[in-house]
Amino acid sequence: MTRHIRHAGYFCVLLLVALLLNAARVQVVQAPSYDRNPGNRRPDITRYEQPRGDILVGGRRVTGSRDTREHLRYERTYTDGPLYAPVTGFASQLYGTTLLESTEDGVLSGADPMLAPFPLWNDFTRARNAGGDVVTTLHPAAQEAAFKGLAGRKGAVAALEPSTGRILALVSAPSYDPQPLSGNGSAAARAWARLNADKDRPMLNRAVRQTYPPGSTFKVVTAAAALDTGVVTDLEAPTDSPDPYRLPGTRTRLTNASKGCADASLREAFTLSCNTVFAKLGVEVGVPDMTATAYALGFGNGGLRIPFPVARSTFDTTLDKAQLALSSIGQYNTRATPLQMAMVAAAVANGGQVRDPYLVERTTRPGGGTLAAAGSRAVRQAMYPSTAVRLRAMMRDVVENGGGRNAAIRGAKVGGKTGTAQHGLGNSGTPYAWFVSWAQGDRDLAARVAVAVVVEDAEARRGDISGGGDAAPIARAVMRAVLKSP
Repeated sequence: MTRHIRHAGYFCVLLLVALLLNAARVQVVQAPSYDRNPGNRRPDITRYEQPRGDILVGGRRVTGSRDTREHLRYERTYTDGPLYAPVTGFASQLYGTTLLESTEDGVLSGADPMLAPFPLWNDFTRARNAGGDVVTTLHPAAQEAAFKGLAGRKGAVAALEPSTGRILALVSAPSYDPQPLSGNGSAAARAWARLNADKDRPMLNRAVRQTYPPGSTFKVVTAAAALDTGVVTDLEAPTDSPDPYRLPGTRTRLTNASKGCADASLREAFTLSCNTVFAKLGVEVGVPDMTATAYALGFGNGGLRIPFPVARSTFDTTLDKAQLALSSIGQYNTRATPLQMAMVAAAVANGGQVRDPYLVERTTRPGGGTLAAAGSRAVRQAMYPSTAVRLRAMMRDVVENGGGRNAAIRGAKVGGKTGTAQHGLGNSGTPYAWFVSWAQGDRDLAARVAVAVVVEDAEARRGDISGGGDAAPIARAVMRAVLKSP
């Protein structure tokens, strides 16, 4: 009898071991596949069972959470959604997350391990912490000025603090309201379909994800390369540039919109925006040095994140002389995001130094304590300080005596560069109007803001498009908003 009891005991132990092994297999080995199974709603229920942390602008929350009393309990809400959509993106129960809602999702949703009260605490308790907050670098008045300036038009604005790289404004137009996408019902599906069918692509972040031919604003880069390499040593000396200029190896003649460009000095050519002078200078500088200057300013960088990724701005490195001439005036294959051109203006304003831009000042715990801070950004010298000094003087000439007069601000030093970029098959498209600039208050020791504006206005008459007329007033409003703040 004892032997049978012992065998039954062994069998029970064997069954217990098998049960434990199977439980371990289900909970450890197969857990990831169950988590990924579309039929498993527990991760979604857990994710939305508590309010999401918020995104802050100027100390004010521009996001929130609404209790729906449903299985997916909390939906995202937005204050001034279209104004901040190019920064916040959306957090949707159906379509996921974008922009800051995506890159900072761990903090906002409470899933970031740094939010746990003790190391590995959540691994044992399976609990989710309350979401933390994300504090942005945005300047509310500058953001509003850019948004109002672009009202009714397609385009984008990017504004930076030159000395730090802090992003002060990031606007894309037309914009959209992320709020209708937040839920999981038919209303969210209809909003998604409507936004994706819109030919104006309101969900495209033109400030960081769209590249444009920069046109004459790229002449800032060409001028920097010419001065750094010694191709030009005297701003007032004639450049021996014909008008028109025949592109090397071709019969194509490049002309100017302004008179007085023949043999103009660099200072005159910059103020008049002479294509012939800068095309010739680009050829004289050569591909290696033009590329070096462009890349030092940020072109060619496909890894820039602010923290969401920024599209690569391009300067072609496989060019013949005719193509180099066109690239040097911001045409051919040269393309840039508005954020990239704001970086160019910021480098000039900051003594030739470039700091990579950033959008998140810090992340905080639910109680307000700092979780992580941005810290100091790396600096690289993109041009000689003496070159930056001379470029600042030329950019001020554009605002005081050239096509950038609409950017002038009483009581401030303002430098700028206009641009009208051709595009389309045979340059048949309505040109893009560009303006890049920087501003320094009369009591400031250094420039406080650098701005890039691009306006796409397909409804305007071709001859009415100009960087000074369309884009410069928007830049002025943004710069004025920053200079007014203490």
